[in-house]
Amino acid sequence: MADTLSRVLVKLANHESNADIMLLAIRAVTYLSDVYPRSVAFLVKHETLPALCQRLQAIEYLDVAEQCLQALEKISKDEPVACLNAGAIKAVLSYIDFFSTSLQRVAVSTVVNICRKLSSESPSPFMDAVPILCNLLQYEDRQLVENVAICLTKIADQVSESPEMLDQLSSHGLIHQSIHLLNLNGRTTLSQPVYNGVIGLLRKLSSGSILAFRTLYELNIGYRLKEIISTYDISHSVSSTHPNNTCSNQVHEVLKLVIELLPSSPVEDNQLALEKESFLVNQPDLLQQFGADILPVMIQVLKSGANVYVFYGCLSAIHKLTCLSKSVDFVDLLKNANILSVLAGILSRKVHHVVVVALQIAEALLGKYSDDFLNSFIKEGVYFAIEALLNSGQQNQGSADGSEEHVPKETVKCLCQSFERSSSSSSQTCKIEKDSVYILATRIKESFFGPEVFDSQKGLTDVLQNLKHLSAALDDLMTEPIDAHALHDEKFFSVWSQIMERLNGRESVSTFEFTESGVVKALTNYLSNRLHQRKFSKGDSECDSLPFVGNRFEVFTRSLWSDGEATSSVLIKNLQNSLSSLENYPIVLSQFLKQRNSFATVPNGRSISYPILRVRFVKAEGETCLRDYSQDLVTVDPLCFLDAVDQYMWPKVQLEPLYSVEEKDQAMECPSSQLESTSISCQGESSTHMEIDSPNASQLQGSQEEDQEQLPDSGEDNTSSSEEEDALPEEDALPRLLFRLEGLELDRSLTVYQAILLHKLKSGSETTNDSKLSGSHTITYERAPQLAESDENLFPLGFMDNDEYHPFLSFLFAQRLDLRHKATNPPAYDMLFLLKSLEGMNRFLFHLICHERINAFGEGRLENLDDLRVQLRPVPYAEFVSSKLTEKLEQQLRDSFAVSTCGLPPWFNDLMGSCPFLFSFEVKTKYFRLAAFGSQKVHHHPQHLSSEGRPVTGSLPRKKFLACRETILESASKMMELHGNQKVVIEVEYSEEVGTGLGPTLEFYTLVSRAFQNPDLGMWRCDRSSFAGKPKEDSGFLVAPSGLFPRPWSDTSAAFPDVLQKFVLLGTVVAKALHDGRVLDIPFSKAFYKLIIGQELSSFDIHFIDPELCKTLVELQALTRRKKVFSESQTDARAAKCDLSFRGTNIEDLCLEFVLPGYTDYVLALHSANDMVNLDNLEEYIKAIVNATICNGIQKQVEAFRSGFNKVFPIEHLGIFNEEELETLLCGERDLFNMNEVLDHIKFDHGYTSSSPPVENLLEILHEFDKDQQRAFLQFVTGCPRLPPGGLASLNPKLTIVRKRGSDSSETDLPSVMTCANYLKLPPYSSKEKMKEKLIYAITEGQGSFHLS
Repeated sequence: MADTLSRVLVKLANHESNADIMLLAIRAVTYLSDVYPRSVAFLVKHETLPALCQRLQAIEYLDVAEQCLQALEKISKDEPVACLNAGAIKAVLSYIDFFSTSLQRVAVSTVVNICRKLSSESPSPFMDAVPILCNLLQYEDRQLVENVAICLTKIADQVSESPEMLDQLSSHGLIHQSIHLLNLNGRTTLSQPVYNGVIGLLRKLSSGSILAFRTLYELNIGYRLKEIISTYDISHSVSSTHPNNTCSNQVHEVLKLVIELLPSSPVEDNQLALEKESFLVNQPDLLQQFGADILPVMIQVLKSGANVYVFYGCLSAIHKLTCLSKSVDFVDLLKNANILSVLAGILSRKVHHVVVVALQIAEALLGKYSDDFLNSFIKEGVYFAIEALLNSGQQNQGSADGSEEHVPKETVKCLCQSFERSSSSSSQTCKIEKDSVYILATRIKESFFGPEVFDSQKGLTDVLQNLKHLSAALDDLMTEPIDAHALHDEKFFSVWSQIMERLNGRESVSTFEFTESGVVKALTNYLSNRLHQRKFSKGDSECDSLPFVGNRFEVFTRSLWSDGEATSSVLIKNLQNSLSSLENYPIVLSQFLKQRNSFATVPNGRSISYPILRVRFVKAEGETCLRDYSQDLVTVDPLCFLDAVDQYMWPKVQLEPLYSVEEKDQAMECPSSQLESTSISCQGESSTHMEIDSPNASQLQGSQEEDQEQLPDSGEDNTSSSEEEDALPEEDALPRLLFRLEGLELDRSLTVYQAILLHKLKSGSETTNDSKLSGSHTITYERAPQLAESDENLFPLGFMDNDEYHPFLSFLFAQRLDLRHKATNPPAYDMLFLLKSLEGMNRFLFHLICHERINAFGEGRLENLDDLRVQLRPVPYAEFVSSKLTEKLEQQLRDSFAVSTCGLPPWFNDLMGSCPFLFSFEVKTKYFRLAAFGSQKVHHHPQHLSSEGRPVTGSLPRKKFLACRETILESASKMMELHGNQKVVIEVEYSEEVGTGLGPTLEFYTLVSRAFQNPDLGMWRCDRSSFAGKPKEDSGFLVAPSGLFPRPWSDTSAAFPDVLQKFVLLGTVVAKALHDGRVLDIPFSKAFYKLIIGQELSSFDIHFIDPELCKTLVELQALTRRKKVFSESQTDARAAKCDLSFRGTNIEDLCLEFVLPGYTDYVLALHSANDMVNLDNLEEYIKAIVNATICNGIQKQVEAFRSGFNKVFPIEHLGIFNEEELETLLCGERDLFNMNEVLDHIKFDHGYTSSSPPVENLLEILHEFDKDQQRAFLQFVTGCPRLPPGGLASLNPKLTIVRKRGSDSSETDLPSVMTCANYLKLPPYSSKEKMKEKLIYAITEGQGSFHLS
């Protein structure tokens, strides 16, 4: 029937005398092709295609032509070759400009379908369409341009073997248009796959066409490629080592294009290669410009944590560039990029191919520029790295290939093949011989380095020898008595000033010289008195030296900030460079851990949705107290802890009657199951606060609907589980078995997966794959030694309660890096500790300098109280961030299995727990969301865009809540009571208002924030004493210049219980806002943020609460210190009394009473309010004021806040942030608008463009607004007066401005908004003044309700 119907329809389609019949017949053809695909063959057989093409090539009726386009689009899906032969490409494109955008898309879609089956035998049908397609690339419609780009890519693939055809392709402006599409700020934004395809198109053209090759250089393609790599997050490019992913990767495609643009030495019969080389020889300026653009960004990639494929590609490009370039300017370019320092670090890596290319670069540099680089090879340590390769001999070469097993051999081509032109997998043979490293290193040594370099001290530069001498002088200080302050201070100042003079000297210190000098080790040993190298606890004799350690850090701080300006930046920079060259923290990519159903016997027998580990448990030699269990292989859940394995194994191996074993099996089954279902920890000993709150591992791969149903109840499950665990016998809490793998003890704080992984990674490979965990493992077990007491790596917090250095030393030692890092990489461990010390000194700068000046005043070195003032500039926080470690961590977070199951390498949590300053705020935010909320919200921020530029909403269920504006705090209390501890996202709507969604919800949190700032609540300090400036009360809420801090309350006050309840509610609201990704508008003080993240406060922290009060207390402390010094030195009493006056007035004459300034109702302990302050009890008075202000007076309020917070998630997760970052996390960005970037992050639509006069007026008005007006504008448009973290660029949905079409007279209309979409409808006012008037009226009067606009 289809055959007969097709014949009839084709005949009717040719009925030229009646347009309606033609239209209906062609429409019938379209429908028939759609609903019955088999009919397409009959339609083709009966010459339907020529009829349709004829109607398009001679358009008489537009509606008939439109229907023909749709019919051809349907037919081309099934018969692309027939369409090509019938000339359909030319037919649909000939008059494409006559059609609407939607039909233009249909036409190009037809061409896309045809291009999927192109034939190289007859290229003319599709080559004739190239000019039209190139012209279509200029259009603004994204879908249309993307389809055109796909067509051209397919055509280039088809003719890639024909240089003539490629030249023809390039001659129609394709290169120009493609480079325009690569512009990151262009009109048309392409999707990632198509964008990568355009880069690949340029690579194919340059590969076979000398015209394309020449045009790309002439159009300065290097600048565009540099821009792509510079702005594209490198960590995005290293999410996989799998070639199928890598080849479609943007950075990988860029590298392939770069390598293609740098031709290798041509073979004689290769005419194209000869022409390319001749062009570059004749145009050296173009090659020089290309190198100047590409080389610095390539070096930056090499310094990052890029994966081995990207790493190899960058090195290959640099090698080619080095071989091709003959310009003297290129030498300066290499020196400025510090290429030799990078090579020195690369040569220590264990990836065979990477080392070979690095050696090839070194050989090329010495061969062409020996006079310029020979000495630098020694200074930067390249020579010593080559010598180390030679000393390792042939054995290293045999094992080097094995180090590349971070990619599965069965699926991944060799690195040699990863940048080849052909994508075929016919040749998988490695092109590099195993002993090539040894051969290259030997050749470099024999050719360029004479025996005098190897046999004498000339191998050590003068800088290195001098630094070694100074580090030895620091070591000698350790022999002096630790309590000899004056001797230590004088000698340390002398040595350290020489070190800093060398670091800041005219002759630069290389990373190699700094690392090898021993300065870092000597400095850390001296400052910490070697306490950083060991575990200690309260009662250790070394703890007696802690006050002296604090004094050493104080002296060190004074030396670095001697003139108020930080001189530590050069030290931090050298430490960061050295750490980047030495650290070898592995990136573990879970490629082989795909979802599959498995059954794990250990710990309790269960089905899991990921692969199991196969383990044979063998009794250790000499173990006589346990039964042998070396049966067949046992399947083990890789994500259970070794404690769970202990519980499984113990009843099976202990020497007891067999009948009791079965009973114990049953008794243990429940606890082990509970242990398995609790949150999975990835921490070492010092990072217990970073447990991952994730769902049960076995359910991670479940459906989204199941997750949504289970999540709200997960908190109850965890609670019951933990309660039953607490009920276990106490003897079960102690380890009974000790597990070893290949003789080394496995860390019980890790999962089985992590423990085995940590052991396997001892080889030092920086990027690895879980294939190292495939196969079977033999684990020995023995009876664990019974410890008398736990030996924790914690600072004895109770030891120095009254010591002035306690807050700083507590910060420095309480969260130390796990000592296992010292065993694996001692130099990196010392550098991490010194960086942590410098960051701590920078954070406690005001404390340390104030304390030092108080001591100086007390000892008579300062005479005037005004000299106590501290004006210092801390080092910018960004200087402590390690870009390499940040990118490694970013890459690790992109591994889906590792994130969802917490199968993360241990260093991940160790560094985040002890040295979080090494990581950027953005990656710490992702880590925080993983730790606090589980894998579902790792990359999720409801007001953010995802990494791919798409809105992310997460998979948590949503709950609506009806709020009342008049009783906002009561509504907040009810909301938290109902949903605070549930894993749901709350959306707010208001009573008697129509608005709901994001805008009303953000405004709700803003209103709650302001309600909490009501001074009538009695929550915050509101000092009106002479010690502090009077805060302002504005619009019914408190505005404190230094931020909000709890006011002191006595326990006996009648209002105190209500205040505590308010703090509980505040904590819950803050936590829920973080959970849901909402922004608050509540300005906490820096000191309160410190309390939130669990830091201790000292008297100097009052500076961040009430600066004037702190200034007075510091001056009084200086007087008490001087009194103490005078009494100890037995100075004449009259002179002492004269020197102890407060600005010329005796303390007694100040008439100070024992009351808290500003809070006379607060009772200071031990004294009545009528007691007067004198010189003898001045110290007690200061302690009482400090205690009331930051300790006992606010302790219960802080505890109430933390208890409310913990109802949502544990507050300890916030510990990785500093105070400034925590404010950004809670309250968004301080800077509202960066006017230079506004245009990049605002969308204009529906009648407006960026150049429209009303838009230009609006931007000028926003620039003229003061801060309060900008806040009001933001709240009017978004519902919140502050931007989310990341600023305007992170606002999601994007701020959109459209033309408002209302009444005839737009002058009377007001702007209106849709806050859920961040959508501003702006009338086209005639003048800027009128627009400003209406806009101010709208943002001031139009808030407070949500109605239709």
